[in-house]
Amino acid sequence: MRKNILVPMANGVEDIELVTILDILKRAKDVNADINIICASISNTLDVTMDTGLVIKAETLLDNVDVSTLDGIVLPGGFSGMANLKANPKIISIVQKLHKEKKLIGAICSSPIILAEAGVLSEEYTCYPGCDANIVGKKLEKPVVVKDNIITSAGPSTAAAFAFTVLRELGFNDEVEGVMDGLMFSQYSIDF
Repeated sequence: MRKNILVPMANGVEDIELVTILDILKRAKDVNADINIICASISNTLDVTMDTGLVIKAETLLDNVDVSTLDGIVLPGGFSGMANLKANPKIISIVQKLHKEKKLIGAICSSPIILAEAGVLSEEYTCYPGCDANIVGKKLEKPVVVKDNIITSAGPSTAAAFAFTVLRELGFNDEVEGVMDGLMFSQYSIDF
């Protein structure tokens, strides 16, 4: 059954996180994952200016999204992007609705702050260093934490692991392997 996943886009989002999430989710679709990724701008324009100043075009506006069809939401980070997402009442409402329905909620970097604002953050989570200052719960020093229907991740370097975890939690295990092979994750272990 097709999964409809919303990736909301706001000015100031972290480039690596947004692009990695979109890339991996769309590649999974290319290897037969029955997934529909909805790239939606929260403003009144499709153009979204990311943290570094690069501009990316959303596919639709958040106001055009039929929330009743969503199976999940994946929130990119970047502090100013997160602040813009958090300030949007529709994003908070969507997160709360999906949580009530026990549907997938993903948040990376600073975006677990949005989940805390919405009152849905799991007791155990991870996030970018320092973004846990006002969050009640236990921050784990892990790249990705899955707790019930909520997936959190630490930051830009964990974006691929986060996106793969989202796919696995949606039940696309075979597609994850296909995407990992295509991106050469299974061929190299890189040490710096």
